Amino acid sequence: MQQVFEYPMTYPAWWLDYYYLFTWLLAMMVLAAGWAFFFRFGKFSYGIDLGCLWKSTLLLVLTTVSLGAPNYYNTRFLAEHGQEGDRVVLTDGNVVYEDRNGRDTAFRPEDIVRIYQEEMTFNPPPKIFIVARTGGARDSVFVTENLSEYQQLLDELSEVTGIALERP
Repeated sequence: MQQVFEYPMTYPAWWLDYYYLFTWLLAMMVLAAGWAFFFRFGKFSYGIDLGCLWKSTLLLVLTTVSLGAPNYYNTRFLAEHGQEGDRVVLTDGNVVYEDRNGRDTAFRPEDIVRIYQEEMTFNPPPKIFIVARTGGARDSVFVTENLSEYQQLLDELSEVTGIALERP
């Protein structure tokens, strides 16, 4: 019997694949606007000039925002929406994780050695790792609570493998 668990798509696929380019482009345009303002109204003298202090502060703040805001947004977006379109397929002989770009990771149930939730979550939702030993190497995939019926998947997986989910 085959069971399919799929992450819902709340954004278009092109945005999920290229969102970071748009956020960094927007941030660099904000930084460029700050530099344009500085060059238009800047007074370029090498002495102490308090008029230049506010312009330097403006550039410092704009640089911090231009680098920090996209980094924050991209990290948060990836944690919350990075798996959208992916699916987990449970069959009689395999556990297959398929991402939205067509890459598959397959484990046999007897190869799975541990199912656990990460102890500390920096970017919610928490990840639940499925670790398997395949041919002498360790490999893993993770699912999050955004997966539709994720608890049913974990229950089925625990039943098939005989390994209980470890929560912190």
